[in-house]
Amino acid sequence: MKFIKKIVYVSAIFAFTQCSNDFLEKAPLDTINTSNYPTNAAELVTLVNGAYQPLQWPKLYNMRMWTSDIMAGNSIVGAGGGSDGIETQDNSNFVTTTDNQGVLDIWRGPWPGILMSNMVLKVAPNLSIDEDIKNRSMGEAYFLRAHYYFILVRYFGDLPLITTPQSSDSDLYPERVSKDLIYDQIISDLEKAAELLPNKSEYTGANVGRANKGAALGELAEVYLTLGNNWQKVVDLTTQVEGLGFSLNTNYADNFNPSNENSVESLFEVQYNSNGGFSFWSNENQASWTSTFMGPRGSNFVGGGWGWNQPTQEFIDSYEPNDSRKDITVLYTGCPAFDGKTYQATYSTTGYNVRKFLVPLSAVSSYDNSPLNFPILRFSDILLMKSEALNELGQTSQAEVPLNKVRNRAGLSNIASGLSQEEFRNAVLKERRVELAFEGQRWFDLIRVNKGQYGLDFLHSIGKNNATSKHLLFPIPQIERDRNPKLTQNPGY
Repeated sequence: MKFIKKIVYVSAIFAFTQCSNDFLEKAPLDTINTSNYPTNAAELVTLVNGAYQPLQWPKLYNMRMWTSDIMAGNSIVGAGGGSDGIETQDNSNFVTTTDNQGVLDIWRGPWPGILMSNMVLKVAPNLSIDEDIKNRSMGEAYFLRAHYYFILVRYFGDLPLITTPQSSDSDLYPERVSKDLIYDQIISDLEKAAELLPNKSEYTGANVGRANKGAALGELAEVYLTLGNNWQKVVDLTTQVEGLGFSLNTNYADNFNPSNENSVESLFEVQYNSNGGFSFWSNENQASWTSTFMGPRGSNFVGGGWGWNQPTQEFIDSYEPNDSRKDITVLYTGCPAFDGKTYQATYSTTGYNVRKFLVPLSAVSSYDNSPLNFPILRFSDILLMKSEALNELGQTSQAEVPLNKVRNRAGLSNIASGLSQEEFRNAVLKERRVELAFEGQRWFDLIRVNKGQYGLDFLHSIGKNNATSKHLLFPIPQIERDRNPKLTQNPGY
């Protein structure tokens, strides 16, 4: 049993305030009753478990993170047409305004996790409990705080930096600080997490799926990859991860199989569960939305099947011939049958649907019970980061080795030797696109390379001419600026 299944919703224990159960209307959870801090190991672990829970929410990985692939041009909203998903349509058409609901969700999603991580880090050092539990709990809190801030800084840039629990006595109107300071904090937190966390192999039973040393080192490599200012660190960190026992699954499809979750390729993933006992639409829900939302409309392939996230022809054309990932990632006319059923192009306005996150009706018979975890960091990503970094260091021939491991797993031949540094860079970015498709990574690749110019050039090439440099960041939601007048706005909004 995955540990996340055992979370008791922490608002019941630690007196968070909340309003409607509708996830679109949830108020940010930014204050806490400090008289109810944990006093023993069991309570500390419960609080740590609660710090994971925002990852599951629609504000983050159950919806908003994967819809970034729509903004990045891999797909269109699809869905029911008209105003269905209008906030995502606006983002993907680069007409985002300061009242966009999807932007508000992403802004609000991480803060409860940051708060609970801050609580753990405040309380844990002073508890007289088992040192292994204490150290692991602090490592998890450092990792999660870094991860939540890493999401926010890439979407919004400068942020309030809050590293202690806020209470009624705190300054509840913090100013934004430079993103450089945010990244310094993220790096510090991940370095501490890597020191404190156990290896993934040390987790058993209900603890499988917790943050581990490899996840901390891998995310730290991703931070340096994003900053693009220390390629040797990326190489060193990915090499460390390689030494921790991670490997590629033989079959790419095993990364998206509910029976193979937290596999040898998984560094970190969001834990989901069937029969969570909560409303599908609530933050407390622990079932995945991906199959329900992405299943083809009218197909009876999966429970729900609301037709979101329809791949574009341009994305489909990015696959090389004989790339085995295509049949696993997308549904198209003539593709292998899905659960014994034939796909029809009429199920989608583009002629394509996402396949990799679908759980068939024969396995889960209702729309609200998909148990499929969502990948945040896989070993293939580690190999591609290492390849990119080696190339940037001028070691292009060495960079072929990790890249070819990913390509060969997909049934592709080795990359052509003798490519220039720029040609190899583009090859790695293309490989990242198809390997990590619809996992919420493509947008972050677009905005980090060449300070975002790579992304703007690509978006313009596929007809998204509204995209300008201001769209490399989201606006600060106006409702949050109304509540905190110290929050400045990003340029151009």
